[in-house]
Amino acid sequence: MLKYALEDFIHFLQIERGLSENTLGSYGRDLKHYIEHIEKEAKKQSWDQVTRNDIISFLYVLKDSGKSTATITRHVSSIRSFHQFLIREQIVTHDPSLHIETPKKERKLPDILSQADVEKLLDIQTNSSLSIRNKAMLELLYATGLRVSELISLKVGDLHLTMGFVQCFGKGSKERIVPLGDAARNALEQYLDLARGKLVNNKSESALFVNQHGRALSRQGFWKILKGLARDVGINKTLTPHTLRHSFATHLLENGADLRAVQEMLGHADISTTQIYTHVTKARLKDMYKAYHPRA
Repeated sequence: MLKYALEDFIHFLQIERGLSENTLGSYGRDLKHYIEHIEKEAKKQSWDQVTRNDIISFLYVLKDSGKSTATITRHVSSIRSFHQFLIREQIVTHDPSLHIETPKKERKLPDILSQADVEKLLDIQTNSSLSIRNKAMLELLYATGLRVSELISLKVGDLHLTMGFVQCFGKGSKERIVPLGDAARNALEQYLDLARGKLVNNKSESALFVNQHGRALSRQGFWKILKGLARDVGINKTLTPHTLRHSFATHLLENGADLRAVQEMLGHADISTTQIYTHVTKARLKDMYKAYHPRA
């Protein structure tokens, strides 16, 4: 059965490469669809029988079903990694994915908030334990550019407020240290001193941010909080937890930050991922020029 090789591959990614559960799930879904195509449409019974045309046929199926260029590109990457694994394990003697071209990726600029909108979003009246928590979460997100998965995974011990930094674990469990500004540090101190103890029921709970029941906050829980806060201050544009991460990076670069430093703070393995934000700042400059230059 072709699927047995997939189980071995996922185990390899987990143990040897230490990839996160989200990444493993993505590989698994992509390759499950691929294997179904190879078995049912290409009617191949072993990986040695798979050809380049079989892979191309699968990619055309994805395209015809309306999948985006980014999705198809991700599938190509998953298929390549999988076939390289088959070679490495001597399951096959050739790699049919070797010369498969990756579709030209559409460059979509990330949505960001203006600095004025960020100020509106962060202007939270801290008159309850939950509002103090919300203020601390958003100040921390905007101050550090953490992913929402990193935010909700934080433990109390990951904060080093005296030294002014937070320790987090990103994709593939890679550790990184991100500095904190005074606003975020003050909001976190207030949360720890005045609010968290009132929210936590079980004193052994180690999660930094908890819900109203005293348990670790979920991704969906944070998403609801963010949407509610944006609605309350009149921000009508599409807002996701990643919007604050995009805004963090863009505002740093607009104010003269070094691209490599921003890469480190975001936890990007490849600087080309960070460079998208330089395109955002150029686009914003063009918009400002057109809006304010008398002869634009």
